[in-house]
Amino acid sequence: MFEQKELQNLNDYFLNLSNRNGQYAYFYRINGYSTQVKEFVQKYYDAARRSGVVIEGRIPNPDEKNLAYYEEIMGMDFQMNLGFLSASLKKWLPRMNDYQRQNVAVSILGTLDGMQKEGKNENMLRNAYIKFMCWLYYKFERIVNQLGEGNIPKILYEGDISNYELKLMAVLSHAGCDIVLLQYHGDGNYLKLDRDSKVSMEYKANGLTAFPEDFSLKWIRRQLEQEMNKERLYGKRPEASGCTNAWIEGKGLEDIQRDVQLRGDDPKLFYNCFCRISGVWDKLTYLNDLYQLQLELKNKKRKLLILENTIPQPSMEEINAIHRQNYTKQDQMLLDLSGNIKYTANIELQRIMNQAFIDIISEEAQKPGMNLNKLTNKAIYLICWLKRYQQELFSNWKMPEIGCLIYLGGCKTENEGMFLRFVARLPVDVLVLCPNLNQKCCLEDRLLYEIHHEQSLSVEKYPRENAEIRMGTAAYHAERELDGMMYQDSGIYRDRQYGKANALSLQTMYEEIAILWDQEVKYRPNFSTVENVVNIPVIFAKVSGVKSGNASAYWSEMKKLVTDQTIVVKSVPYINSTDPNPMKAHAAEFFKNGKLQRAKIKSHQSYPYGFLREEIQDHILDKLQLLIDQRVIKGTFENGMEYTIIATVLNMKMEIVRRIQGFDFTKKNPKLIYINTTEHMISLEDSILAAFLNLAGFDVLFFVPTGYQSIEKYFNQKIMEEHQIGDYLYDLRVPDFGRISLNIRQSWRERIFKRGN
Repeated sequence: MFEQKELQNLNDYFLNLSNRNGQYAYFYRINGYSTQVKEFVQKYYDAARRSGVVIEGRIPNPDEKNLAYYEEIMGMDFQMNLGFLSASLKKWLPRMNDYQRQNVAVSILGTLDGMQKEGKNENMLRNAYIKFMCWLYYKFERIVNQLGEGNIPKILYEGDISNYELKLMAVLSHAGCDIVLLQYHGDGNYLKLDRDSKVSMEYKANGLTAFPEDFSLKWIRRQLEQEMNKERLYGKRPEASGCTNAWIEGKGLEDIQRDVQLRGDDPKLFYNCFCRISGVWDKLTYLNDLYQLQLELKNKKRKLLILENTIPQPSMEEINAIHRQNYTKQDQMLLDLSGNIKYTANIELQRIMNQAFIDIISEEAQKPGMNLNKLTNKAIYLICWLKRYQQELFSNWKMPEIGCLIYLGGCKTENEGMFLRFVARLPVDVLVLCPNLNQKCCLEDRLLYEIHHEQSLSVEKYPRENAEIRMGTAAYHAERELDGMMYQDSGIYRDRQYGKANALSLQTMYEEIAILWDQEVKYRPNFSTVENVVNIPVIFAKVSGVKSGNASAYWSEMKKLVTDQTIVVKSVPYINSTDPNPMKAHAAEFFKNGKLQRAKIKSHQSYPYGFLREEIQDHILDKLQLLIDQRVIKGTFENGMEYTIIATVLNMKMEIVRRIQGFDFTKKNPKLIYINTTEHMISLEDSILAAFLNLAGFDVLFFVPTGYQSIEKYFNQKIMEEHQIGDYLYDLRVPDFGRISLNIRQSWRERIFKRGN
C-alpha cells in the first residue's frame, strides 16, 4: 500500500518512484492560482494526458450497457473479503499483475470497510463495489496495470468531486497513483465530504489568488496546442538564443558600450540589452553623452541605427512587396508570411528572425479585441520594417556581434512598440531614450529594463555630428524650467508659444463686435489651448443696412474698427478673376487623391511662401486642406473648384501674407473689413479668400449697406452670421477714414455696451 507524503514543492510530483525514498504517492487539491501553479498544471496535464487520466467534470455513472456487460462477465455476486476481491479483479482486469491486483484489492476492501462502519448496508456496499469495478474498467484500465512502476500514473480531476468519486480516488491513491484536484471555487464542497482532510491535502503557498475566470484545462489545452503549432512554425530552431539584460549592471549607456566579448562567454548565446531611459541624468552633459555614445559604437565598428520621434509607416511600395494571401487561420498566416523573412547571408540569423517573428505575433494575438485581419496587418508592418532596416543592423553579421538600435522620443503607437520588442529578441541592443518626461512611451515588455531620472529635457534630434550639439548653460536650463512653470496652464503665454491653431466662429450680437474686435483672442469666450493647439474665437459676419439711416454715424463706427491689424477693402472685387495668377498652371499637380502634395508644393520653384516661418507655411496649408475638405465653396469636388481654391490661397496679396506671418495665436488676430456699397458682385476668389482667412484665424467683417447678396452666393452653407442693423442705403461712397470724426453722440444702448468694455 502507498502512503501519502507532504510536498516540498510541486515538482516533487514528477519524481520517479525510486527517488521518493519509499512507497509514497501525492494526493493534493489546489484551490488558488499563481504563475507557479499555472506552470505546474500545464506540465501535470501533459503528464496525465500521456500516462494517466484527465477528468473534466464528473465521471459518468455506469449505464445499462456497462452494467449488462459486467453482469455477463462477472455475475452479481459480492463478498466483502480480500480473496473474493482479488479473484474478481483478476477476471475483470486481467492485465494487472499480482502486485498491482493485491494493492487495489486491499485498497478497495479498506474503503468498503470504512463505508460499512459509516452504516452502509450490504446492498449499498455491493452497488459501490460494482460502480468502482465499472469505473476501473472503463475509465482507469489504462493506468491500473502501471501501478508500482517507476513512472507513477497521474490523475488530474477538474471541478467539484462527488462522494463516490472521492472514494475511488482514495483507492487509486493508496494503490499508487498521484492525484491532483483542481478546485476553482475553493474547498467548501470538498470539506463536506472529507471534513478533516484525511483523504487528500490542501496545497498552500504564499501569493495564491483566485483562479482567473478563463482558466481551465480547455484553456491549457489550447496553450499546449499553440506551443505545438509554434514548434511546427519555427521549422528548424536556431542554435543561438538571446541572453537579454541578465549581464548588465544597470548603468545605461555604459552597458550599451560594453564590448560584446566581455558580456558573456557561452558560444550559444548572444548577449544584448533592452533598456529604456526616462528623463536625463544631467541637462548640461546629456547631449554630449549621446554624441559620445554613437562615436564609441562607430569606432568599435558596431552596426548602428538611430530613429527619432517616429518610425515611418511602411509605404505602399513596401507593403506590396510582401508576398501574402488570404488567410482563414492564424497558423496559416504565420507560416506563409514568415516566408518573407530572408537573410541568405547567414541562415542562423534568418532562423533567429523567424523565431522572434512567430513569438511576437503570437503574443500580439493574445491582446483583447485582436482578430485575424488586424493581426495580419501587424505582421506585414513588422516584416516591412525588418526589410527596411535589416541591412543597417545586420550586414555581414556573424556570432557574437551585436548591433544597436537607438530610438529617441519613445514609442507613440502599439506597432512601434511591437517592432522594438521584436528587434530586442535579435542580436541587437535596443535603447529607448525618453528625455522629455512630458512625452509618454507606450512600450511594455517583460524583458525591458527601466532607468528613471528626475530631470526633463526636450530633445528633438539625436546629436550625430558635433555641430548639432547645442549645449545649454545651467542658467539657460533654469530659465527653461521657470518658463515652463509660467507658461504651462497659467493663462500667460510666451511670444509665439504655439505653432498650431484652430478657428472657432463666434455667434454674437452686433453690439458685441465692437467690444471683442480689438481684444486679444485669449480674453474672448471659448478660447483654449489643448495639446499644443490654440482654439481661437473669431468673428465672421456680414452687417447689412445702416442704423437709423445715419451714414455719418455708420462710417464713424466703422472707423473705430480700423486697427493696425486691419485690411480694409473699399473697392469690389478685391481679387478679380482675370488677375494674373501663376499658381493656376500648377494647381492640378499640387492635389492628388483628395490631399495636398505638401512636399511638392514647398519644393516647387513657383511656391511663393518659402520665406515664411515653417510653422506658418504649415498653418496655411493645413487651413487650405481644411477649406477643401469642408466643401464650403460651391463646386468643390464637382467641377474642379478645388484647383481654383488652391490657386487663390497660394497667390494671396503680400499685405495679407505679412499679417499671417506676424500672427501670434494667443494675442490680437489680424482682420479683414470688406465694404460693398454698390451692385457690383463680390468675386469667387474674394469668397474663397474670406472663407480661408476665417479658418486661418482672421476676424472677417462684411459691411453691405445695400443688404444685397454678396459673399454667400458662392457658399454651400451658411458659415457666417448676418446682422440686420437698419435701413438699406444705396450709392454710398466709402470715405477717407482719416477725415472721419469719432465724436458722434452715442445711443443709450451703445453707452451701456461701452461701459462693459
